[in-house]
Amino acid sequence: MISSSGHRGPASPEISRRKALLAALGLMAPPVTGFGATSSDSTVWPRALHVPGGVARLPLSASAQRPVVHQGDVPLLVVGDMIAWTALVGIPLAAAAGEASIDVRTPEDGLRQISYSIVPKRYGEQHLKVSPRTVDLSPEDLARYERERAHQQGVMATFSQPLPASLRMSVPVPGRKSSSFGLRRVFNGQARTPHSGMDIAAVTGTPVVAPLPGRVIDTGDYFFNGGTVWLDHGGGLLSMYCHLSAMDAQPGELLATGARLGAVGASGRVTGPHLHWGVMLNRTMVDPALFLA
Repeated sequence: MISSSGHRGPASPEISRRKALLAALGLMAPPVTGFGATSSDSTVWPRALHVPGGVARLPLSASAQRPVVHQGDVPLLVVGDMIAWTALVGIPLAAAAGEASIDVRTPEDGLRQISYSIVPKRYGEQHLKVSPRTVDLSPEDLARYERERAHQQGVMATFSQPLPASLRMSVPVPGRKSSSFGLRRVFNGQARTPHSGMDIAAVTGTPVVAPLPGRVIDTGDYFFNGGTVWLDHGGGLLSMYCHLSAMDAQPGELLATGARLGAVGASGRVTGPHLHWGVMLNRTMVDPALFLA
């Protein structure tokens, strides 16, 4: 078992020799912006934060091929190059503090485990008044929600190529952050699961744009989320945009950074117009702020 704190020490002599050999052969990979493995910039995205709802950055050994990494049966995003690979792990909001591990397979080392620590974090609490029908669901609304949840689970399992070229995101809409990630919501006195995204207050109709290049993998009008667009950025990194008043992108469409995908609205379960922006890594909602400069 190899323990990792998310920080890489000095390169080993073996890695240094391999790096020199690759350079001599002209096989050195170019720097990768935003990954930190080969960039001279000390700031990397996403920033590591080993708490529930955060991201673990776990350094892996050098390998001629990209390591295949899983947590349970869920594939993980691996970035970098043959000199210095890094596994990115989204930590669930429900994760308990303590030790966790991932499985890493390479041609050189076979299968091994890398462990990392999760430390606790206390998030705030917010009490809201909403329409009773959105808290105490009717049989019809409950059936609709169950159908939508099953569909969304299929969307969230997306893991595609190519992998993202950069992980530094831009804000999808200008505005005031009105609700933070991890906030525990209490609707009409009933506690619900913690807030799994970032809310940005903006006027209805304000354009919402893609924070990274991505492919539209789902659009729809959902009971809780209202008008929703999902983007796939590759490697299990997804993003979602909820409560939209307009959806301007179609499934299968490829969007560049800054391309319009919809407009701010107040659809679904809301108390006013805003964008709910979610970022998902290995089927886990993580704090979008970790991807922002």
